[in-house]
Amino acid sequence: MESTTQTDYAAFEEKVRRTVYLDNLSPQVTESVLKTALNQFGSVQNVQFIPNYLESRTAQCALVEMKNLKEAKAVISTMGEFPFMISGMPRPVRARAAKMEMFDDSPIRPGRRIICRWLDPIDPDYDVAQKLKRLVRQHDAQSSFLLKQQLAQEEKLSKNQEAALKANNKKYEMVEAVLADGTAQRLARIYDVRISDD
Repeated sequence: MESTTQTDYAAFEEKVRRTVYLDNLSPQVTESVLKTALNQFGSVQNVQFIPNYLESRTAQCALVEMKNLKEAKAVISTMGEFPFMISGMPRPVRARAAKMEMFDDSPIRPGRRIICRWLDPIDPDYDVAQKLKRLVRQHDAQSSFLLKQQLAQEEKLSKNQEAALKANNKKYEMVEAVLADGTAQRLARIYDVRISDD
């Protein structure tokens, strides 16, 4: 029994080493989009999104298991050096090595025992636990506010990019129409300007 536990734990440690933690993913990113984006670094074995139970429209996180450690390191180093955008969203994705605590299916470490107990108000650690509880709630509220602000900025930037793209496309269509109906050639003859065919 002990050897199978150690074998399972060793296999899990190997899985953690070849897994990449991705942060700051757009809510529109799906598993297939993530696989397509990361297949340039190697073979993606598994994608697991980490749910955000507090805010559904904010940034996502995911654990992406690569085929081997070399591919995982390539993902981390490339995303660390260059801004990496997925789905054309103006949000650079961050990558770092995954840690064991990030997995919800982690096996129990061999020889480890966890003991839980309730704290009484007279316990000396009670005040510390209460302070930690308040700090966690405060941090949660602050991060939620910042994520909402970031999402609003990204939506604004996305709309600006879309408007600029439409304006450029309209200009291109106008130039194409002027060239196609012969107006450009007539104006060139009037103003004595040479226009190349390409």
